[in-house]
Amino acid sequence: MQRVLRTGRGQPRAVKTRDAIGLALSQLRVQKLKSAFTLLGVTIGVMFLIAVVSIVEGMGRYVEEDFAARLIGTNTFTLRRFDNIGPGGNRGADARTAARRPLLRMTDVDAVRSALPSNMKSAITSETFKYATTAGARPRQVQAVATDANYFDIKKLPVTVGRGFSDQEVRAGATVLVIGVEVAEHFFPGLNPEGRTLRIAGVPFTVIGVIEKQGSVFGFSLDRLAIAPYTSPMGRIIRPQRDVSSLIVQAPRQQDLAEGVEAARSALRALRGLRAGEPDDFGLVTQDAAFGFIKELKGRLVLFGTALPAISLVVGAMVIMNIMLVAVAERTREIGVRKALGAKRSDILAQFLVEATTLSVIGAAIGIGLGIGLAEIIAAVTPLPAAVAPWSIVAALVTGAGVGIAAGMYPASRASQLDPITALRQE
Repeated sequence: MQRVLRTGRGQPRAVKTRDAIGLALSQLRVQKLKSAFTLLGVTIGVMFLIAVVSIVEGMGRYVEEDFAARLIGTNTFTLRRFDNIGPGGNRGADARTAARRPLLRMTDVDAVRSALPSNMKSAITSETFKYATTAGARPRQVQAVATDANYFDIKKLPVTVGRGFSDQEVRAGATVLVIGVEVAEHFFPGLNPEGRTLRIAGVPFTVIGVIEKQGSVFGFSLDRLAIAPYTSPMGRIIRPQRDVSSLIVQAPRQQDLAEGVEAARSALRALRGLRAGEPDDFGLVTQDAAFGFIKELKGRLVLFGTALPAISLVVGAMVIMNIMLVAVAERTREIGVRKALGAKRSDILAQFLVEATTLSVIGAAIGIGLGIGLAEIIAAVTPLPAAVAPWSIVAALVTGAGVGIAAGMYPASRASQLDPITALRQE
């Protein structure tokens, strides 16, 4: 038999709510199959919502923390010819204007370096992909980098075999090379690469060190590096016009970056004779600007990624509404008894609303657990990282409750409007 709630005339609201929740839970136990289908839509929707948000959140954290430290460097800004790539960079007519900017030359770099505070490090950096060759191994593309000695500290690239090159070797234009683990394993399998020759674009370089394994970023290997002084032939290989691709500057603290950026801008504007009001004819890209497009992309991914779960939640709400309408029909006599014993219309309305909300919240809670598990599985078997955002759990529970209230409103309203005499005659 269905359990009939106490009439509750003068009964505390908390007690009536607890009774309604208890009745909803008893419905779960008594009608397991029907309840499972009731929860299914909400569970699936919340599961994918949590999984999508966790992956997007994980990607965002990875880009801002690990990716930034490895590929850009922490507390850095970059002087370059063009502005940042992405939504904040040079596009359309602005890109055509930027293409007319002067090349970045060593005179520009020297002027900026002389103006920087003494506690800031800097490194000239030019890079591209070139084929490397050596006797006994197939040619393979490597990420060729022409830079100077500070590069290893700025990018946090510890050398575990041999050593990095020195400032003296940079000044001398020595044909020395520091390579990544993947390059070492391909060209010198089972051998110590130190002292061996590797040709980059046909030019021989002597390997003096191997960088610690860096892993990959979104499936792109960071261990295919071949780094040489920018004054060596590597500089001409990468930049045939003898210009500079970029100058990366690192401040000791994040709050010192603004001072460095302003010093670099003032020095280069003065060197190039730019008047007040004229725009910069160079790019100064901070770490935040460099990842502005990532943050924008992250927002879009969350928006589009939640569209499919939203459809599942709508379906779930329709299922809950249908189930609750059936429940109203099945429990017409119970409603009549309650009204005959003095239950108000608001009591009946609250009872069915609480039942629908309870069912929906339980479905959301199950979906949260499954969503976290799905995100962890995806992170384990793919290059995509995952990080559960606490706000997404709260949002999922609130969404679940909202779905239950929205779905239960019409059935609850119908139940509360039943005539008690007619309801009592119902068999």
